[in-house]
Amino acid sequence: MAEQAASPTKKRAATKKKSSASSMPKMRTVYIVDGARTPNLKATDRPGPFSASDLATQAGRKLLARMPFASEQLDEVILGCVMPSPDEVNIARIVALRLGCGDKVPAFTVQRNCASGMQAVDTAARNIAMGRSELVLAGGTEAMSHGPILLDQAMVIWLGQWAKARSFTARLKALSQLRPRHFKIIIGLLRGLSDPIVGLSMGQTTENLAYRFGISREEMDAYALMSHQRLAAAQDGGHITELETVYDHDGRFYDFDNGLRRDGDMAKLGKLRPVFDRPYGLVTAGNSAQITDGAAWLVLASEEAVKKYALPVLGRLVDSEWAGLDPAQMGLGPVHAMTPLMKRNKLALDDVDYFEINEAFAGQVLANQRAWNEAQYCKQELGLSKPMGEVDTDRLNIDGGGVSLGHPVGASGARIILHLLHILQRKDAKRGIASLCIGGGQGGAVLVERGME
Repeated sequence: MAEQAASPTKKRAATKKKSSASSMPKMRTVYIVDGARTPNLKATDRPGPFSASDLATQAGRKLLARMPFASEQLDEVILGCVMPSPDEVNIARIVALRLGCGDKVPAFTVQRNCASGMQAVDTAARNIAMGRSELVLAGGTEAMSHGPILLDQAMVIWLGQWAKARSFTARLKALSQLRPRHFKIIIGLLRGLSDPIVGLSMGQTTENLAYRFGISREEMDAYALMSHQRLAAAQDGGHITELETVYDHDGRFYDFDNGLRRDGDMAKLGKLRPVFDRPYGLVTAGNSAQITDGAAWLVLASEEAVKKYALPVLGRLVDSEWAGLDPAQMGLGPVHAMTPLMKRNKLALDDVDYFEINEAFAGQVLANQRAWNEAQYCKQELGLSKPMGEVDTDRLNIDGGGVSLGHPVGASGARIILHLLHILQRKDAKRGIASLCIGGGQGGAVLVERGME
């Protein structure tokens, strides 16, 4: 029997489907051509020498100075930052102008907590892949030591009443209502590192993971010690090549990550008291990321821009993934983001040469290793038929991480991508994944490969 002719309705549907498919833009390859970062400077008892915009400007100036194109030829500037000061509203635009990008280069700031720098890079990559941009400067910055000290709501209300009081009698009445409770202050940084939905600090969420996976205090301290030892070896071996010296207004210079504790040992770590769950907790200042100031940038480009300007190529940003999970278990964000990323790209653990998992806490990194190696977690939480396996420690954070380097929250996501690319270059390796846990119960991951496609 002869095949029946397709109905007009089916023809229109097929034509519409074909037209829709043809109208979708072809995703272009995204290259990372270069990058730079400042030293991570550990917070002390006073605000550090640099604001967030100072840090980003100094790192960006060094980076753009060695580019074969003018700053005005960038299509956009994207910067991650969690706590810009009141003088740094849309900090990306402020920095772009200070970098000489000119009035016509747009700039915007992104905020995804600990992954703000990674979000900036991912947004830049998507714009290039879709043909909206050719050259983008993307990264992150944070001056955590400049975190604001805020007034309590009661004091804000009282100040409003004081402002309305015009007569001597009205002001006298307002003063009579002033109480000691009005002088309660709020440390913005501590408030920001707490989750308002589950009522837990980030450190307490790590205590949850330690209990869930049976991680001991000794294991956390041993990981923390290894992080410092690895950073020391990287500094001594000249492997932190992406770092640029920065100068303050008094002419002092800063040319290394100063949170490194070379004299640390298990005995010293063991003497530190728990911070988040006293007196029985396991998370201490010694096995947690340090409060630091820092900035990191990457230049991303299309293939057309690479050819036009004869740009060097560190690698390609192949794919990215964002995931959500229970905020009380937020430290497991990396496995929730890396798992679908690897499945989509048909990768097993052995196919990835190096991993950078941001060290918010030593216990949090250990929990991710345990989760991927636990059949029940992989099945129930990650949708896997069997355990992913355990990441070889020799391929994970090989030059240290947040515990030793510090974790300037807006910058870390960009920093780990940049350093991972330098590791691949140094080790003559092909592929790596950078990932972070994110306050609020999220995870982010980026897959990069060396060289041209």
